[in-house]
Amino acid sequence: MSFEEVMRLAQQRGFFFKSAESYPHAPAGFWDYGPLGVALRNRFVELWRRTLVKRDGMVEIDGAQILPRRVFEASGHLSGFTDPIVQCSKCGSVYRPDKLIEERTGSQTPEKLTDEQYDRLLAEKGIVCPNCGSALSGTRRFNMMFRVGIGAQQEEAYLRPETCQTIFVDFPLLFKTQRVKLPVGFAQVGRSFRNEIAPRQGLLRLRELTQAEIEVFFNPARVDEPRFGSMSERRLSFRKQDGREETATVSEAVEEGVVPNRLVGYYLALIQELYVLAGIGQERIRFRILSDEDRAFYSRAAYDLEVNLSVGWLELVACNYRGDYDLSRHSKVSGSDFSVDDQGEKVIPHVFELSLGVDRSVYAIMETSLRSEGGRRVMSVRPYLAPVQVGVFPLVNRDGLQEKAMGIYSTLMDAYDAYYDDSGSIGRRYARADEVGVPVCVTVDYDTLKDNTVTIRHRDTREQERVSVEQLQLEVGYVTRFPPIEPLDKGK
Repeated sequence: MSFEEVMRLAQQRGFFFKSAESYPHAPAGFWDYGPLGVALRNRFVELWRRTLVKRDGMVEIDGAQILPRRVFEASGHLSGFTDPIVQCSKCGSVYRPDKLIEERTGSQTPEKLTDEQYDRLLAEKGIVCPNCGSALSGTRRFNMMFRVGIGAQQEEAYLRPETCQTIFVDFPLLFKTQRVKLPVGFAQVGRSFRNEIAPRQGLLRLRELTQAEIEVFFNPARVDEPRFGSMSERRLSFRKQDGREETATVSEAVEEGVVPNRLVGYYLALIQELYVLAGIGQERIRFRILSDEDRAFYSRAAYDLEVNLSVGWLELVACNYRGDYDLSRHSKVSGSDFSVDDQGEKVIPHVFELSLGVDRSVYAIMETSLRSEGGRRVMSVRPYLAPVQVGVFPLVNRDGLQEKAMGIYSTLMDAYDAYYDDSGSIGRRYARADEVGVPVCVTVDYDTLKDNTVTIRHRDTREQERVSVEQLQLEVGYVTRFPPIEPLDKGK
């Protein structure tokens, strides 16, 4: 399915839609989730928790979204969280020069060029304002953080542009109170805010976004503990800096220097497994190895988990080996001690980060699961991610079928996300259910009144079976339960 088709379905059925759309000139980059979108997003986040957070024994927190200025001085965001921009000398339109160059040349432009390098490329390519054709100003930098004032004195603070800084500043307290040992992961799901210059493409570029972030803290002298070998034979696909595509097991990637150590390889394999369980085929997934020019200044090694979609390869997870940059900086600026004891050694831990874009992931799941079948749309999302798990339909609205169906629906809704539909033909009701991914539909007919059985219809096969009402809870649960996650053997 194309991007346009997915967006059309999303807005027709209320998965997500532009915020404040009823008001003209509402700012771009803000989207609201409807009931189906909320349910799909929540189920994906729960799969993330099961596959990584709980399975690996991580600690989950929920931090504040507004942080003081000094936090971002320490992190480098005040000086470094910027995008290059140019402005039209006539109409005032603002653009990113790297995007203008990419549109003209068809190839990706590094993000870390100097302002002078951008200006030179714009001049060489003869690029002018796309809106009115006038000359563009010189390149300057725009900080993408949202500034806020706290209290009557309007003390300077900022909405966080990423969730990880909360984890970093809380690390000493969490490490002590949770009585954990290195290596340990701290996880968080929450909103981040980025004042993007020209957000577009729906959930793919937002000013207010949801992240599921994991920061793994470890002693760099101990990256080969036994559990990191449990993923050694998982295969990963890499796009190298020279453009070559290669596939290797985790152990092969470590031996060849494609990843720096077993810890990094282990977590790359875990995050790939999440998306495979979410229904995105492994053949669509790759890790793009970022060059020195593309990765962040604090990053010692960086990999973007990308998925091949109708819009091209889309980054869903930023995987960064951040070294000890963050904890060292916060320790210095705050004056607090961020070192911890690891087997009798005082150490400032290094960090490996898995920063996941939840909104983009929701879109990717929708696009890869949506298909056209016989003139109707079917969202064949994995049943445990389906925003609605079961639909209950009376065959007709008379002769006591409505009352019987409503009773069954009332029972199911206590355990599952169920809905009731008695409008239109049974075929149209099935079609509406298929379009939003309902894996199981239950039809109540005249035989139900005789023998207390119903028809279960399965979305993906369209097969139907007859089961008793007493068995219904078990049947729906069998189809829609989360898959068992293989425990990680700490002794491997």
